[in-house]
Amino acid sequence: MAVRFSVCQNRRMTQARHTGGPAGRIIIARATPDDAEEILALIRRAFAPAAEMYDAPDLPPLTETLEEHVARYRTHAVLKATDASGRIVGTVQGNLREDGTCYVARLAVEPAEQGHGVGRELARALERLFPTARRFELFTGHRNEASLGLYASLGYREVRRERENERLTLVWLEKDVSDRPR
Repeated sequence: MAVRFSVCQNRRMTQARHTGGPAGRIIIARATPDDAEEILALIRRAFAPAAEMYDAPDLPPLTETLEEHVARYRTHAVLKATDASGRIVGTVQGNLREDGTCYVARLAVEPAEQGHGVGRELARALERLFPTARRFELFTGHRNEASLGLYASLGYREVRRERENERLTLVWLEKDVSDRPR
């Protein structure tokens, strides 16, 4: 499937068009607390396969309450990707720290939309949202080949591993952008 993305200079930030696919046009914009319930449900659907993969039903994205999720809107930029009908099909969160590191969290795409460029464009939109960031940092599970491949293709490199338990090792990745024009 060919995917075409174009950048907008208005509030919508980024538009994506999936040509030849069922998704139609995808629009990426800032989410608001009004979107929180739908986004939290999406995150749970998207992270459910990881919970199964690691036999870890208590992964934080799956146990986060609505109140905890809404609180993140005060500390993080939350982006959403919506399809032509307005349904939220993807999301990502970012938090810029004082040291210039943007912590990337909860990149999630509706399972039926995965593999069509939505996650890639959400990650790129988050990077554009933080032009002063010197680096981007995130983690994923060691057996999540799709995520590891996506992040590698976006320029992230592994910097360390942290063993959580016998089933899960977190792979920390970073993207150094300190040399990009500001």
